Amino acid sequence: MVPDLLLEVQDLRVHFPVYGGLLSRRIGEVRAVDGISFRLRRGETFGLVGESGCGKTTVGKAVLNLVRPASGSVFFTPPGGEPVDLASLTRSGMRPLRAHIQMIFQDPYSSLNPRLSVSEIMSEPLRIHFPAMTPAERAERVAWLLGKVGLPPEAAAGCPHEFSGGQRQRIGIARALATRPSLIIADEPVSALDVSIQAQVLNLLQDLQEEFGLTTLFIAHDLSVVEHVCDRIAVMYLGSIVETGPAAEVFRAPLHPYTRALLSAIPRPSPGTPRRERILLTGEVPSALNQPSGCGFRTRCPIARPACAESRPALAERAPGHSAACPYST
Repeated sequence: MVPDLLLEVQDLRVHFPVYGGLLSRRIGEVRAVDGISFRLRRGETFGLVGESGCGKTTVGKAVLNLVRPASGSVFFTPPGGEPVDLASLTRSGMRPLRAHIQMIFQDPYSSLNPRLSVSEIMSEPLRIHFPAMTPAERAERVAWLLGKVGLPPEAAAGCPHEFSGGQRQRIGIARALATRPSLIIADEPVSALDVSIQAQVLNLLQDLQEEFGLTTLFIAHDLSVVEHVCDRIAVMYLGSIVETGPAAEVFRAPLHPYTRALLSAIPRPSPGTPRRERILLTGEVPSALNQPSGCGFRTRCPIARPACAESRPALAERAPGHSAACPYST
C-alpha cells in the first residue's frame, strides 16, 4: 500500500442468496456490491454517492466486516501497524481492530439502546476496548466527549427518548469517537434529521475531523451534502462504481451519464445560480437480482449503444484522478 493510505478496497463483492419455492431452495442471489475498488488516504473524506438500493450501506458494513464479502479484500492499516485484510478475519480476529473503525448510523432513533442511559451507551465501547480504565476515568471521558459534540455533562444521566433527533445523533457521534478511531464510516448521518439541524451536524463532523485527525467514509444520497463535506467521491449504480474523482472536479465536469443526471436534479440554491440542463431518466432501476447484461445503466442511459449490452465497461481515467465507466461519454 502507498504510505499515506489508510484503507484500500479491492474488487469487493457482497452477494445475498435468495430462497424460494416449497422447499426454500436457493433460486438466485442479489449482487448488492459487485466488484468495487477504492482507496482512502489518511485525513480525507471520501464520499459514496448513489440512489437508495445501490449498495452504499452494504459497502460500509462490509468494510466493518458486519456482512461477509463473497470475495475481494479490505486492507486497513491500524496505527503503528501493517495492513490487515479485514475481509479475511473472523469475528474474534476483528475485535482488536474495531476500536480503530467506528460507524455513525443513519437513524439516531434506532441506533441507541433505549434501555440504557447515555453514560452507559458511551461507556460500553470503553469497557470493551479499554478494560483498564476505572469507572471514574470512563465518566470523565464521557463528559469530555459530550462537551466536544455540544452537549452538557448532565446529558450523561439521560436516556435516548429524552433527546431530539439532532441531540441523539450527537450522542451517536460521541460514542463513535470514544475509542479514538482512525476511520469513521458515516452512513447518511444527517438524512433522518430536519434540514435546520443537518448543517449543524455536518459542521460538527468537519470540526471533529480536523481536531481528531479522522479519516471518513461518508455515505450519502444527498449530493449537496457530499459537495460540502467530501474531498473525493465515488458514484455508485446497481452495486458498481461508475465514476470517481475529486469532488470539485466531478461536480464541475461529470463524465458518466448517470452522474450528469444526478447532478441535473439538484435544486438551485438561489435564483441567480446557473441552471444545469435537466436530464430525465426513463424506466425503472433494474433489480439487483436480475441485472441487465453489460453496463447496468444501459436500460436507462440516454446515450446507450448496442455494444453496451456485451460487456461491463471498466473504470478508465479520463483526467488526472478522475475516472468513469463509460467509453461513449464526452
